[in-house]
Amino acid sequence: MAGEVAKTAEFFSFGTNDLTQTTYGISRDDAAGFLATYVAKGIFEIDPFISIDRDGSANSSRSGVARGRKRRPDLKVGIYCGEHGGDPASVAFCHEIGLDYVSCSPYRVPIARLAAAQAALGKSVASQA
Repeated sequence: MAGEVAKTAEFFSFGTNDLTQTTYGISRDDAAGFLATYVAKGIFEIDPFISIDRDGSANSSRSGVARGRKRRPDLKVGIYCGEHGGDPASVAFCHEIGLDYVSCSPYRVPIARLAAAQAALGKSVASQA
């Protein structure tokens, strides 16, 4: 529906926690009791509420951006959240799919800015570890 919505919308702002909850059918509040086990057993590589799951909920954002910008090339697109916007791997993903902005918790702003600069320069987040 992103193409239809973009007929009248001037921006999209994806709630990544909402996308993650909808994709997996789990509540962020309830997941604290079992996500560590899922990560330990390899069901998830990392907690999807901490870092965007590129193969799961991220596909909704990727598709929404492509379809929205096909209809409205000047569409502004970003994410709002507290965790993903301050996660370097998530910020790199956002850059890859052409988002205009990310938001994050105030204490994560320095990390987000550094990650955005690294993504813009084409530096791998993994090589910084």
